[in-house]
Amino acid sequence: MGVTGASGPVMDRDEVDRALARLGAEHEAIETSLLALQDHAGRRLLEGAELTGTTKERWRTTEASVTLLWAYFDAYADALRAARAIRARRRWSSRDDLVELTELLRGESVTVAGSAAATAAAPTMAGTGRLSERFTLVELVERMNELYASSLDMVVTADAVWSALPARIDLLAAELQRTRRLAHSVGVRPGEHPSGDDLERITRALTSLREQVVSDPLAFWRPAQGSSAPGGGRPDSERYDREARALEEVRREIDAVLTVRQDAENRLVRLRDVLSRADRTLAEARSARGEVLAKIAASEVPAVSGPPTALQEQLATAAEYRRHAQWHRLSPLLESLEEKAEDELMRARESLTAVTAPLAVRAELRGRLDAYKAKVARHGLAEDPLLVERYDAARRMLWSAPCDLRVAEAAVLRYQHAAAELLVPRVPEQGGPQDRRGES
Repeated sequence: MGVTGASGPVMDRDEVDRALARLGAEHEAIETSLLALQDHAGRRLLEGAELTGTTKERWRTTEASVTLLWAYFDAYADALRAARAIRARRRWSSRDDLVELTELLRGESVTVAGSAAATAAAPTMAGTGRLSERFTLVELVERMNELYASSLDMVVTADAVWSALPARIDLLAAELQRTRRLAHSVGVRPGEHPSGDDLERITRALTSLREQVVSDPLAFWRPAQGSSAPGGGRPDSERYDREARALEEVRREIDAVLTVRQDAENRLVRLRDVLSRADRTLAEARSARGEVLAKIAASEVPAVSGPPTALQEQLATAAEYRRHAQWHRLSPLLESLEEKAEDELMRARESLTAVTAPLAVRAELRGRLDAYKAKVARHGLAEDPLLVERYDAARRMLWSAPCDLRVAEAAVLRYQHAAAELLVPRVPEQGGPQDRRGES
């Protein structure tokens, strides 16, 4: 190949045949890809959708790119067809044929013309001020690959979002409707319960989310880092996931209300029982206080409060909520009442203990006195004049009313000390007891 032309060395017949075979294979691959893009479900959806935002702008560019792609492909096909026609003129191509084929296959032999509408938004021709471009066949293939990749990326991305999010949103919306009906059945309504307001907010959010996903799917796409493949990434479900979690929280709240509806009667019965026991304990404390004041002198006896009327009123309100199936109001009221009722019973028990403390002290002193009397009796000292005298004095104080506990306790201690002195063990010696009073 000694001769050269405007496009460099003139190709020989073998080079021409190999180039035509390669270009033919590329032509078939490009045509298959373009037809697949034309029939892509995402592209058909984009053509029929009312788009907004980012998707609207990208689709306008993509439509122009697809139009330009077909113009490039037609020009490519025409050039390939012309080259094949030249090669088919004769079995052994002449030098002029080879020069012409070289110019066609390697030179800027392809001119692509397009309308202003088709090229204004195309990323390759916008802003150039030209309505036509000249390419070599290799450059034209590269340009078609670039346009095809960007167009396919846009179509695949939109289709991926539409395939994933609207169906999930619809399923969540159906679950939301079931939850709303269940909430209504237990009295959880907007304006009356926070969960009812949450359901209204979630409903509005899902409606708005679906509209935005349908009209602007590219706004809900998260590209993969470092990926250049068409459609590399995943749908952004953050807003959907947030509303799904919010609905789950509402559902748990409604389940709690349902549990209240099932257990309300038993819980009310238990509450009445606890408050009744608290009332009885307070009544016992008031009675014991009167007894203490009558029987115990010089003792501070704490006052006893009356029954908890506020809790009884709240209990009546709870019963009213149950009769009118206002479970959402009954649930927090029962929880509060159960805690307060237990506190009230504990307070009543503490009050009874504080009031009866002087009687417990008197009982302890009586028991101690009788225990020592029994002990000295076992040792044969029951008739000792000093013990008899001190026992009678202590007994009169403990069994008289009112009883001065401080004086009575002192009398019991005197009796104990006298008994202890007599009960000290004596050490026996040979010849019997010995009087050492005369020894010095």
